Amino acid sequence: VQLQASGGGLVQTGGSLRLSCVASGFTLDYYAIGWFRQAPGKEPEGVLCISSSDGRTYYLESVKGRFTISRDNAKNTVYLQMNSLKPEDTAVYYCAAHEWCVSDDSYEYDFWGQGTQVTVSS
Repeated sequence: VQLQASGGGLVQTGGSLRLSCVASGFTLDYYAIGWFRQAPGKEPEGVLCISSSDGRTYYLESVKGRFTISRDNAKNTVYLQMNSLKPEDTAVYYCAAHEWCVSDDSYEYDFWGQGTQVTVSS
């Protein structure tokens, strides 16, 4: 059972990135997937979650209108589309799975993946 986040990189302020969270060893269809991030020296924070029925839960007000989440169950993948990126979005982003969007705390989720670094330059 594994989740793998990818798609991070270095982007200028105002740019976009699309992160992918690919599941292996289990089927994403029945799971909610949350995206979380941790900036250097800061606590992890929940960003956004998508339920198994495609409902969205935003954990961060600051990403509303800029970040969207979607899922492609055929590809066992959840995406985080990040637009209008800001330097304060710089962090390691990772995904986690649970039966529902249980919390903005990733420790409440069942499986986590290794993260992908997102760096936004000013």
